[in-house]
Amino acid sequence: MTLQGAGMVSSGAFVSYLRVSTARQGRSGLGLEAQRKAVADFLAGGTWRHVAELVEVESGARDTRPRLAEALTLCRIHGATLVIAKLDRLSRDAAFLLNLQKAGVRFVAADMPEANELVVGIMAVVAQAERKMISARTKAALAAAKARGVKLGNPGNLRNRDLGSARAADARARRSAARAADLAPILADVRAAGAVSLRQVAAALNVHQIPAARGGAWTATQVRRITTETVTRRKMRPTPAT
Repeated sequence: MTLQGAGMVSSGAFVSYLRVSTARQGRSGLGLEAQRKAVADFLAGGTWRHVAELVEVESGARDTRPRLAEALTLCRIHGATLVIAKLDRLSRDAAFLLNLQKAGVRFVAADMPEANELVVGIMAVVAQAERKMISARTKAALAAAKARGVKLGNPGNLRNRDLGSARAADARARRSAARAADLAPILADVRAAGAVSLRQVAAALNVHQIPAARGGAWTATQVRRITTETVTRRKMRPTPAT
């Protein structure tokens, strides 16, 4: 991905996220046109693809934003970058931006293209400092306990390596399940449009320019895997009490 703000033309896929703080502004379009122009100016030139525009009418103090959630889902599906007009259109809450980073979605602000790395880098430094302080306090507490004669250590810690491998496998399974959930409505639409075989579904996903899990074009085998994951999730979903 190259960016206009870095002195190069834009390329790749983008999802634009616009936000106004009141329903009246949303209806009147006040503020939206300025945001659209800022995003359009930022993406001017190059060979880029605009996947979608999501407009949120919400309070900046809240992190529960359904349209932003939709935008993040589209970014994950298309391997796209979330682009906003101004930094305050995302959130003033640092924790929210950290969660955005954990979601694995790239984002950039038209008014400050370098803020992507800048903001996340600053927050990472703060988080690292907090972890160091917690670690120092923990070590001091353990040392004090040992001085009092408390026996430290646990033979079960020898299993940490196996536990780490199990956790890594669980993390991969969660990522796979999350992608299956993102793609489920799209797969349903594709089948409703007449795609029956795995090859036909793969072809339809490629026509919609939705990249496969590791990038590139979809194959029948990849469709089978994601379909199996979707069916498994449905079977595991608890039945509502009657």
